[in-house]
Amino acid sequence: MKIGIVGMPNAGKSSLFNALTKAGADAANYPFTTIEPNIAVVPVTDERLVKVAETVGASEIVWDTIDFHDIAGLVAGAHQGEGLGNRFLANIRETDAILHVVRTHRDESVVHPEGRVDPLADIETIETELALADLEQAERRVSRVARQAKGSDRGAIAEEKWLGEVIQALQAGKPVRAVPPPPDAPYAARELGALTAKPVLFVANVDEGSEQVPADIAQYAQAQGARAVAISSRIEAELAELEAEDASAMRGELGVSESGLERVVREAFALLHLIAFFTAGEGKPAQSWHLRCGLTAWHAAGEIHSDIQKGFVRAEVIGWRELVECGGYAGARERGELRLEGRDYVMRDGDVITVKFTP
Repeated sequence: MKIGIVGMPNAGKSSLFNALTKAGADAANYPFTTIEPNIAVVPVTDERLVKVAETVGASEIVWDTIDFHDIAGLVAGAHQGEGLGNRFLANIRETDAILHVVRTHRDESVVHPEGRVDPLADIETIETELALADLEQAERRVSRVARQAKGSDRGAIAEEKWLGEVIQALQAGKPVRAVPPPPDAPYAARELGALTAKPVLFVANVDEGSEQVPADIAQYAQAQGARAVAISSRIEAELAELEAEDASAMRGELGVSESGLERVVREAFALLHLIAFFTAGEGKPAQSWHLRCGLTAWHAAGEIHSDIQKGFVRAEVIGWRELVECGGYAGARERGELRLEGRDYVMRDGDVITVKFTP
């Protein structure tokens, strides 16, 4: 999973990136400090897998990961090349979701490129630029598809109609995600690569000691079908420099219940409708994986390896809690907790799976 961290210059993106990844990205107080996107691969830890690994005697724990991309600040006119313009927009196209950092704190020592702190205006600036870039992209795409549609290509005809609806939506101020792709051209959305089709997590960069998303941002996110979370980027960056025990103690003093990473990861998973499942065996690595909610054991096998998916025969499945309570696989079999499931079994969050397959 790739998440692009975006926002206005000096919104707190790079400070948040530092807090999340401890990567030490430059966070100087002037626009366009980030020229190329900083990328960090962050392990997604899960206490459930730790307990599973201990129970079955796994050799090690291998965490699934999230790639965080810290992308240069966006300004008005970016779709026409202002600031870092097209380079910025191209970087966003490569991500699965957008983490939009919005400044709400009032620290006067941090310069705002527009000379004022107005979170909703900043959100509008970013989203307007993304929409204008999508509009240009859609208009170019529809002119190419129209030629194919004249040849009675069913998929091209459906895509041309869809692109017309997309253009109308963008001109009305709506994102591409508001226009479902046509069944006869399922590739259309991928070919367009629209920025406003990506799910969005708003991160309110709040004052110290606050965990509440400001009401105006929360309401805006809800109206857009997005999610929102509050983090003090500066405090999280400072906590990231401490040892785990010291950081936990300081969070307690500040009244902050959990780390910024934990909050962002939880909200990102909810945004993308992801669940976790695990594989583990005695003397083998215990590993975490993630899958879209509603997908099956066959899809889970594909996450592990394409060859396992191709040769799928059946899956042994058990909930992580049941496996721990039974003391391992042997106890689970004795109690009848270990189930044999076919390829159509819908995976549940926290399932531990062993796939039987033919090479």
